Amino acid sequence: MKTPHLAAALIAATLAGGAVADEVQVAVAANFAAPMQKIAPEFEKASGHKIIASYGSTGKFYAQIKNGAPFEVLLAADDETPTKLGKDDGAVATSQFTYAIGKLVLWSAKPAIVDANGEVLKKGSFDHLSIANPKLAPYGAAGIEVMKAMGVYDGLQAKIVTAENISQAQQFVSSGNALLGFVALSQVLKDGAIEGSAWIVPQKLYSPIRQDAIILAKGKDKPAAEALMKYLKGDKAKAVIKSYGYDL
Repeated sequence: MKTPHLAAALIAATLAGGAVADEVQVAVAANFAAPMQKIAPEFEKASGHKIIASYGSTGKFYAQIKNGAPFEVLLAADDETPTKLGKDDGAVATSQFTYAIGKLVLWSAKPAIVDANGEVLKKGSFDHLSIANPKLAPYGAAGIEVMKAMGVYDGLQAKIVTAENISQAQQFVSSGNALLGFVALSQVLKDGAIEGSAWIVPQKLYSPIRQDAIILAKGKDKPAAEALMKYLKGDKAKAVIKSYGYDL
């Protein structure tokens, strides 16, 4: 049994220490998995809060959130999905901000397959091209935009292998099931270099991939959710994000 003096001391210590540590359930776009896995332990160390992260396609997360999934923060692969959620009371609209701007690459796990200008797409000398589902994943939609801009989409449709999300699209290529594919630069950039061969697609060939974060309805007024959003805007998180090839 606590004495009155001890109870008072504990209350005072709690108040002095600020908010009690908590968990935050975060839905994270698959392309942002690697940066998030670096950011999470640093955030936890700095804040005392713990991140429970799930990774997948933004389109699937939207459906899950609308059906009552327990996510409190969404780190999307686009800016449209958070905006939609903010408009229909599925999220706190005023919390939305762009945490990263993604870059699309045409990538092969093998060297000397993808040239510096993406001409391999015009030659068509491959059996399979992997992309994420363009209806669910912004990077997949961007890949379609690029092929149409280059005038090769119609000729390549039969070779396209559609993955559930950008992680699976990358796996198809890394496993050899597809010789090349459109993926996020963040997935193939390691220590400033790209393994295999790649073409970083010029921005003029596809719409900007603005990746927005937002506090969801279930995270409203929760200190852990607010702390994560604040941390993502800080210098330490920005340095990690930039190291994976994203623009800010």
